[in-house]
Amino acid sequence: MTVNNLPKFLILLVGLLCLTALMIADKIDMESGVPMLTMIIGYSIGNGVNAKQGGESSNVFGNKKNK
Repeated sequence: MTVNNLPKFLILLVGLLCLTALMIADKIDMESGVPMLTMIIGYSIGNGVNAKQGGESSNVFGNKKNK
């Protein structure tokens, strides 16, 4: 699997890291933060599974190109 859309991947990664940091610092409560984390992680896993199965994903991950 490869990253097809680096900007979208970086946005997901930064969002995940910032949200986690804000939850650790108690700026966002767990009731609000966990659903947002679940959404980010679910979106990423869904794209990865779809790409691994050979489907066209929504531009975050793609099939690994064999050389």
